Amino acid sequence: MQRDYVIGVDCSTTAAKAVVWDASGTAVSQARFSFDLTHPRPGWGEQDAEDWWSATAAAVRRAVQTVDASRVAAMCVTHQRETFVCVDSGGRPLRPAMLWMDTRAVSEVEEHGSEDVHKTTGKPPNPTPAWYKLLWLRRHEPETLLRAAVITDVQGFLVHRLTGHWATSWASADPLGLVDMTTQDYHDTLLDAAGIAREQLPELHAPGAVLGELSSEVAQSLGLPSNVPVVAGVGDGQSAQLGAGITAPGAAYLNLGSGIVSGTYSPNYTYGIEYRTLFAAVPGAYTLETFIGGGTHNLTWFVDRFAGVDTRALGLPLAPEQILETAAASLPPGSDGLIALPYWTGALTPYWDHHARGALIGLTGAHGKAHMYRALLEGLAFEQRLLTDGAERATGDPIRAVLTMGGGSRSGVWCQILADVMQRQVDVVREPESTCLGAGMLAAAAVGLHSSIPEAAAAMSGTRAAYEPNSARASRYEELYEVYREIYPALRDVYRRLSSVAQR
Repeated sequence: MQRDYVIGVDCSTTAAKAVVWDASGTAVSQARFSFDLTHPRPGWGEQDAEDWWSATAAAVRRAVQTVDASRVAAMCVTHQRETFVCVDSGGRPLRPAMLWMDTRAVSEVEEHGSEDVHKTTGKPPNPTPAWYKLLWLRRHEPETLLRAAVITDVQGFLVHRLTGHWATSWASADPLGLVDMTTQDYHDTLLDAAGIAREQLPELHAPGAVLGELSSEVAQSLGLPSNVPVVAGVGDGQSAQLGAGITAPGAAYLNLGSGIVSGTYSPNYTYGIEYRTLFAAVPGAYTLETFIGGGTHNLTWFVDRFAGVDTRALGLPLAPEQILETAAASLPPGSDGLIALPYWTGALTPYWDHHARGALIGLTGAHGKAHMYRALLEGLAFEQRLLTDGAERATGDPIRAVLTMGGGSRSGVWCQILADVMQRQVDVVREPESTCLGAGMLAAAAVGLHSSIPEAAAAMSGTRAAYEPNSARASRYEELYEVYREIYPALRDVYRRLSSVAQR
């Protein structure tokens, strides 16, 4: 019997996607099912973990309906990082899962965030890692931690539903902020501080390890053979990096999504405020990651609130963003003196300032919608240049190429701006679902469809477009970038004072 397909599952913040891949990285079939999240209070983000399973099961079931399921050789899960859920002995959630975007633990960061914690976990002190939210639970909901049989990341929850085992990879668990980045194991001091025990956590395995097989009951419900191995995946950022084919230093992936995530590959463990460090999909290696909270989110905000472009009324089969992009493309670099600081959701790397806010600098009566839209595109490019240059200086490894993906990569105008501003070649990856593809690569290597994870990445990835920097525009952007670099430092104290006044 030919077993030459693998399934990559991506359980993200808003949906579960399942893609059936062949050994060349071609998507044979796919399906997606959405689920909700809630914000019960400002800054809180929660989700029903049962929705992870129901959406994942539905997506897998639908995806395999149009293929020969007997050809499926393995399955692997990637997922939203830092999100976790506390469950009872039967695997049932005790409370809503706390999401990566939940920022309720600001006080815990101020009290417990330190250089030692940063060095151990690779994560600069900020509310995103789950450790700080576990400290919040210990203070505000101690009974939840006492009743929790297991505290698990998203992959661990789904693997248990698939196989009956509580297991995950160290690259899936490390975003929680509980893992020592030098030992690939839970750190006892961090566990003690949160008031939890090792017995309450899933077993840790290397990315690409087989965690178990589908139980016969689950396999039947999904329409799959019962002996399909479930392979240890990684968080969605590391999976996107692998899906882009990056398994060596010298290139960065750039995911132009609601937030903008970029990561480089390193064979050595380092840490710094310029990036956060995670385990890579290749065991023994690391991903050095930068993050801009507002990416296409900033663009959508402008379109929804201010653009006033109704393409349906005009009878055009185009999105408002396409109209604005066309208008913005006719403007010169620098948007006639308008610069956008893109901190719509605060500043993460390298400033880690939740008081920071967005700004438009240089507005005059001559500026219109197209100027503002181009300034938003350029501001995000300037910020990514700042982050990429900072990570490059901190590690000493030059980053010569950028492989981009996500919704923003469909914009040729933005990709060219990025190439000109960053002064690096920007390649668009061939496969839009690169995060799911990374999971498929891990599955393919685990069952021998390829001899190793790097071999799987090389065989299953590719690019579809390339943007080279234009020397004249790059020179102009270099001058503007020097101005951009001065804006946040000049406004840092203003932001702090504004935040204090606004909260009264």
